[in-house]
Amino acid sequence: MPATGQSIPSADPELETPALFDDEAGGNANGDDPAIWVHPSRSDRSLVITTAKEGGLYVYDLDGEQLQHLPAPSAPGPDDETGRFNNVDVTYGFGGRDLAVVSDRGRDQLRIYAVAQGQLTDVTDPAAPFVFNTTQQQVNDAETAYGLTTWKDSTGTYALVSRRHRSSVGLVKLLPKPGGKVGYQLVRTLDLPASFTLPNGQSWTPCDEPGRQPQVEGMVVDQQTDVLYAAQEDVGIWRMRADLTGTPVLLDKVREYGVPATYDPVADECVPGADPGYGGRHLAADAEGLTIYYRDGQKGYLLASSQGDNTFAAYRKEGANTYLGQFRVGSHDGVDGVEHSDGSTVLNVPLGDFEEGLFITHDGANTPAVPDRENTNFKFVGWENIADGLDLDVDTDGWDPRD
Repeated sequence: MPATGQSIPSADPELETPALFDDEAGGNANGDDPAIWVHPSRSDRSLVITTAKEGGLYVYDLDGEQLQHLPAPSAPGPDDETGRFNNVDVTYGFGGRDLAVVSDRGRDQLRIYAVAQGQLTDVTDPAAPFVFNTTQQQVNDAETAYGLTTWKDSTGTYALVSRRHRSSVGLVKLLPKPGGKVGYQLVRTLDLPASFTLPNGQSWTPCDEPGRQPQVEGMVVDQQTDVLYAAQEDVGIWRMRADLTGTPVLLDKVREYGVPATYDPVADECVPGADPGYGGRHLAADAEGLTIYYRDGQKGYLLASSQGDNTFAAYRKEGANTYLGQFRVGSHDGVDGVEHSDGSTVLNVPLGDFEEGLFITHDGANTPAVPDRENTNFKFVGWENIADGLDLDVDTDGWDPRD
């Protein structure tokens, strides 16, 4: 059964970034996904890097103040899609540099930025290929690079990239290029199921517009065990090898799993039927942003955005990913609560005034509301505010993202 509002602890946000508005006056900025770059010697100078779709990248300090704005690329032609930055992640020590890697769903490319001295610099190879498509016309059809997370092992540095409107995930290897540029190549893809056999023997396909498959967006790799977690929005959370070999395992389902529905083209929505009761208990579709809080001994917590009920679910990252509870990010001291969250990120290490770690999440309904303007931003939550409510551990030296 869904948890009631009274049974779900609320974690207080400590601050927020300025409002982003998805209209011409606001630069078509629509917040989506955050990442944290940890300064090598001064944690208080660490950066928060966020995507804003057509608005590009916004970079903030740990007080939530904007430091830098990098626009998304323009359209290559008058009838083509413009750049649209969806997800971002950080990787350290690629050829001696730290990188922010971004999925550009408008252009079906990765954009790659070197992070140094508090600034991001675009180092994307000018000859960078499309991730999933072969022609610009295919890119304009919008089955493009969507969700993203990074991963590094002894064979190189990679991005795991999902494909919009498809159930595919691709393994993309980053490559050094002349002049300090960074390129990439698609190594392999894995297609998650698009339809499912229910316990009653019937086949179920999540409802969407005709021709669209259940897509993945939120992803994170357990850097200690090389395991990828991928949130298939209308299905649940999958666990698989980060190199996309082997068989994925569905570790939790959304509550709506198995519910028959019919797409209504006039209303542009799916009309659900009777719930047969095959869904999970902890996630309300869409299953969205995933992030990992690391502890010593390869322990930690997997956190997932349950977008449909404005909560976050916590699981153990070790073993069978036991469910531990849910929390909300509520309103506190003039900062509003979080709704419709897409991306999130968490780090266990001290970051400036966030001495016990920091959780940052997208807020898809920032307030105060402004009439006729879509308003989004990002909330900063001290880890102890979450840990106290769910009786989770605080472990500030059990893992270092730079190691």
